[in-house]
Amino acid sequence: MIKFDGVYVALVTPFKENYEVDYERLGELCDWLIEQGAQGLVPGGSLGEYATFSFEERTKITETVLERVAGRVPVVIGTGAPSTQLAVHWATHAKEKGAAGIMALPPINYHPTEREVEAHYEALNEVGIPIIAYNNPRDYPTDLTPSMLARLAQLENVVAVKEFSGDIRRVHDILEQSDLEVMIGVDDLALEGPLMGATGWISGVPNALPKQGVELFRLAREGRLEEAMPLYRSQLELFHYDAGPQLVQAIKYMMELAGFPVGPTRPPRLPLSATEYEGIRKAFEKAVASVN
Repeated sequence: MIKFDGVYVALVTPFKENYEVDYERLGELCDWLIEQGAQGLVPGGSLGEYATFSFEERTKITETVLERVAGRVPVVIGTGAPSTQLAVHWATHAKEKGAAGIMALPPINYHPTEREVEAHYEALNEVGIPIIAYNNPRDYPTDLTPSMLARLAQLENVVAVKEFSGDIRRVHDILEQSDLEVMIGVDDLALEGPLMGATGWISGVPNALPKQGVELFRLAREGRLEEAMPLYRSQLELFHYDAGPQLVQAIKYMMELAGFPVGPTRPPRLPLSATEYEGIRKAFEKAVASVN
């Protein structure tokens, strides 16, 4: 039985103009995404700007999302942290508050040995909550290769992987070498991933276009390429932004264009240039026009 099935939106974090967390808007975002068909929510990830949170903010963000969702869809909490001890703290907090699982990065501050990576996940495994290992070698020093994931899959609670390498061949290798569920992590493989066996998608652009994202993933899983391909190609320019370092600024601007503004990004993330915003606007208009 698949545990993390379908489109799980990696939540942005709404901020007020003074960069304070807008908790009420965060709750409204949860409601809107669920109404639009999102099958799960993931606060506290890279797109959510978790690294800028204070301890108190991170605690309240988790609790705000879980209270607002109230069991309507599964909530998976990001646990990325500078130390294993802190990651275990956030995993324990997620479990105590009723999360469906955690999305767990390997050690993030330096290039760890394989044994250190394994020990990190062993400590998280002891918390007793389902774990989606998060492989993002684009932004972090560790690449959770299929062979390493096969070893981590021996841990009782490691049940899935968010695969963000951008290499579609990884889906085949992970499914061949382990029993892990594969969740595509990079938006511009939202078509290819499910065609190759991914059963979930932890998504970015669907913060702004949730209905289109859910429909695309469903069609791709069902192998209905003639219907899926136009929807995919209409959004592909937007999806490429999810794979770049300015993904947060780009997706927050997409949300503004979608009529659901969520405020600025926190420094060190700065606003994009006028040229960059214009490119996003044109890509967004193309995506919207294709379904109207």
